[in-house]
Amino acid sequence: MGNIGSFFKNVVSEMRKVSWPKRKELTRYTIVVLSTVIFMALFFALIDTVISELFRWFLAL
Repeated sequence: MGNIGSFFKNVVSEMRKVSWPKRKELTRYTIVVLSTVIFMALFFALIDTVISELFRWFLAL
């Protein structure tokens, strides 16, 4: 039981050392992540559509 208590003391100690992002940084990071996800989703949707159309054209020959 002593090991578990020691473990949680160490967890609390380490969490106090963490450098948490400020609100402005967090907002900026969130915007970057969301815009990247949206861009990648649109990119792969476009690639998927193009490849699907090529297969349909090839199979229609």
